[in-house]
Amino acid sequence: MKPVRLERLEKTYPDGTRAVRGVDLAIEAGEFVVLLGPSGCGKTTTLRMIAGLEMPSAGRVRIGGDDVTRLRPRERDVGFVFQFFALYPHLTARENLAFPLECSGVPRDERGRRVEEVAEHLGLGPLLERLPRQLSGGDQQRVALGRALVRRPGVWLMDEPLGTLDAGLRLELAEFLRAQQLENRITTVYVTHDQEEAMRLADRVVVMSEGAILQEGGAARVYDEPESLFVARFVGSPGMNLVAGEVRVGGDGARRIHPYPPPTLFGGRAHGPPPAPPGFTLSGGSSSVLGSAAAAAAEGLQPGRVTLGIRPEFVALDPTSPLRGRIQVDEYLGSARCLHVDTPLGRLIARVGPDEPSTRGAEVGLRLDHAHLRLFDPESGRRLA
Repeated sequence: MKPVRLERLEKTYPDGTRAVRGVDLAIEAGEFVVLLGPSGCGKTTTLRMIAGLEMPSAGRVRIGGDDVTRLRPRERDVGFVFQFFALYPHLTARENLAFPLECSGVPRDERGRRVEEVAEHLGLGPLLERLPRQLSGGDQQRVALGRALVRRPGVWLMDEPLGTLDAGLRLELAEFLRAQQLENRITTVYVTHDQEEAMRLADRVVVMSEGAILQEGGAARVYDEPESLFVARFVGSPGMNLVAGEVRVGGDGARRIHPYPPPTLFGGRAHGPPPAPPGFTLSGGSSSVLGSAAAAAAEGLQPGRVTLGIRPEFVALDPTSPLRGRIQVDEYLGSARCLHVDTPLGRLIARVGPDEPSTRGAEVGLRLDHAHLRLFDPESGRRLA
């Protein structure tokens, strides 16, 4: 296992497209880091620069403390797994597994021993003499994973390796992959756009957008404490509810956030702001409203627009709440229901228990758990509190 360090890494293509913008990232030896983001955010380009499949326009790649920026892929001690299996069609599963060892000059007996060992771990023993076309998609991906594993590299690099598989097999292979990584403590950099997969696998999640890192940290921290509106929307299934608001100073000098609802459909007609929306007091009772955010941060908010964010699991049904809405979509997920409710504040999603009674078109009251409200600057997108 080897540490990986990216120093001001840049990639600009000849047509002027700037795919990666000054990425700095330190990955510890044995750490499982997931690069997460939408298509086109630069995560795969970053991975390919670590592998040596792309040359950076600027910056450095260090593996195990050595500058490998200009080294060829085979000189970097990395194992690469692609989204598409990239197996040699004329070689059997056994020969595909043994190929990187043969290229590295590993003796025949040692090659055979390692291939058998990896095949046993992956459940490929009965399939070793088959050609790729005789294997299912899941089995082909097992062979591709085994080919990366058999070399025992210092670093694993994986580009959406489970993206083409069905849900059940994806979960099975994800569990296997994580177990192997923990057992062998191989430093792993894994690319995906699937935030649930990222949170399931990662020691650390690195969220990227437009070629830059927006936030990094443990899965729980990225989910609970998003540092920007982009992360709030992108991480979570569904993402965070966002409500327009405004900080106002009352006659008593206390600062309050008032919802600032746009016109929306409620009850089948255009509906403007409610007559007197309740405010959330930030002075005095700020700790109960902002939860873990410091009271000083609350007091420091300037009058003006803000965006309030709250995860769907912290929006509850409450018949006594003055915030009323009408259910437009009821998604049954087995372990929960996601209710999409049109309210005067816009559409809110409430994640409730699977047995919670609900009917599409019914009017309900919603209660927001103020301890889990997050505040953002709507202009810059950055987190305020």
